[in-house]
Amino acid sequence: MKVLVDTSIWSLALRRNKPLGSHNEIIELQELIKEVRVQLIGPIRQEILSGIKEKQQFLKLKKIMAAFPDLPLNSGDFELAAEYFNTLRRQGIQGSNTDFLICAVSTRNKLPIFSNDNDFNHYKKHIPITQHEPRTTKR
Repeated sequence: MKVLVDTSIWSLALRRNKPLGSHNEIIELQELIKEVRVQLIGPIRQEILSGIKEKQQFLKLKKIMAAFPDLPLNSGDFELAAEYFNTLRRQGIQGSNTDFLICAVSTRNKLPIFSNDNDFNHYKKHIPITQHEPRTTKR
């Protein structure tokens, strides 16, 4: 099964100054990449590439991310994202438009979301999303 990988995981793996392989999330991302199970959407790509100060670092990261094509979005994704926004807001839960778009794409494509952002734990209590958990590693 494919997995929609959130910005938080990509950032941990590609934008932090921590050694590669030091977190279960990074190891799991490496495994998902090897298994060709990673899914990406344009708004996540934009978040990953945003805020990079050095042009060379931006270009390097852009080249790395080019290996992962974007899952196409459609109008229904944006409408469902708005519905999720409204549903969660009525429950007193706030989130970003990108988070709700991730949830909508996840629902439409039946993809679990791989994230270490705790907000998704709150969302899944009220909307039909699933999360991908890192497997136990042998490293």
